[in-house]
Amino acid sequence: MSPFNTRLFQSTQLRQEMRINPRLYQAMELLYMPLLDLQQHLKEELAENPFLEMTEADVQQEVELKDDTKDEPLGDEVDWEEILLDGFDVGGRRAQHDHTEFREPTPVEVPDLHDHLMDQLHYLALSDRELRLAEEIVGNIDDQGTLACELFQVVDGVNVWLDEVRPVARANVDALDDEDERTAELAELEATLSPYSITEAEAMLEVVQSLDPPGVGARDIHESILIQLRRKNEEDGLTYVIARDHFDGLVNHRWSDIARELGVSPKEVQDAADQIALLDAKPGMRYSAAPEEYIVPDLIVEKIDGEYMVFANDTSLPRLRISRAYREVARDKTLFTGENKEFISSKLNAANWMIQAIEQRRQTMLKVMGFIVDRQREFLERGVQYMRPLTLREVADHIEMHESTVSRVTNQKYAQTPRGVFPLKYFFSSGLTTTTGEDISARGVRDKIRSLVADEDPRKPLTDQAIVRSLEAEGVNIARRTVAKYRDQLGILTARMRKRV
Repeated sequence: MSPFNTRLFQSTQLRQEMRINPRLYQAMELLYMPLLDLQQHLKEELAENPFLEMTEADVQQEVELKDDTKDEPLGDEVDWEEILLDGFDVGGRRAQHDHTEFREPTPVEVPDLHDHLMDQLHYLALSDRELRLAEEIVGNIDDQGTLACELFQVVDGVNVWLDEVRPVARANVDALDDEDERTAELAELEATLSPYSITEAEAMLEVVQSLDPPGVGARDIHESILIQLRRKNEEDGLTYVIARDHFDGLVNHRWSDIARELGVSPKEVQDAADQIALLDAKPGMRYSAAPEEYIVPDLIVEKIDGEYMVFANDTSLPRLRISRAYREVARDKTLFTGENKEFISSKLNAANWMIQAIEQRRQTMLKVMGFIVDRQREFLERGVQYMRPLTLREVADHIEMHESTVSRVTNQKYAQTPRGVFPLKYFFSSGLTTTTGEDISARGVRDKIRSLVADEDPRKPLTDQAIVRSLEAEGVNIARRTVAKYRDQLGILTARMRKRV
């Protein structure tokens, strides 16, 4: 007999569990939304919920209805303490706001690299056959301006297209009644629709590479540099010779080796390398069709009478209130039956909830930014080297909210400060302890490294170990491998590659 009991049975048990309702998800989304996304979201809410309307100028609006409507059970009340944990106080009234008309930005289409190249091709005196091959090459150029595939793949692709159109074209010619005309058309057809060769593709690639911007259509950065130098008529100069014959040494800054092979001074090699560095490694990016991203700060930090004050930059948001007309409808208790009751209850509660949610989002952001400003006052006064270490946990503990709430508040949000516009995540950084017992952020250490390298003697650049000693002299204890990691993050080359002659 099996020791396992496989019979079905019923049992009762008590347990506690937290279930996330749709409004909790919406509250999370509102905290997560940056300002521009929130504008669009509120516009949609205004269109969908008849109980919501935009406030007029100089009007102060209460969030809750009057007492005579409160005695009707219109749905579940919003428990903000449950949603955003302890300490999240729900305000009953909204402050007075000025009415701001809501406008959507109008996107403007701009020509991309492909359009720019195609326009130039159609100005050239090319036959239909040549133009078709040139268009195939342009179609395989990526946004950086580089040919993104092998040339034989271009030829294979265009020949597949020829195989598809050739039977149709021949059928049209065969349908001609005049035999002489049919013979002439077939001969022209054979010349036009014969398979392309690599030789033709090489010749047409040179045509594409002669277009603007210089360097477009190259198969790699080396070829792009050579094209750009030829366009500058540098083929007979030392710079072109170095780029053509000593590219690996150029990339690795082996000035002495190149100079010895060419019989010139290292200084001449270095000057040639400086000219090459001015060329565009990604010529197609200047015609990138990627839309420009405009940053609208969610918060503004201003110094007033020696103190830093934090303001919400929400004047562009639609100001919401309960519609007067629909509030009168809610007072008419004779309508609270059947589907009418359900509709009025759901829409009225959704409107109240949305108004409270927006205000709570605003208050939460102000609390978070207020603590950041207090913690990073030295940064605002003196610069990034004086930024203090800060974690999400510290902010969460101070404002008595969950760490995940702080993370959502700071995500994709920007603050305008006297030192510039920064993402809120910028103010968070791990830290190191100095010999004096003070804390310094990793971002501040990286800025110190950047300053040390910027002020070094280019003929005797600082090694990582020398940077370690310089930081130790300032009281910052740091390992050499950490300096190397921070240097890589800053895009700073090694001492050997920074050395000048």
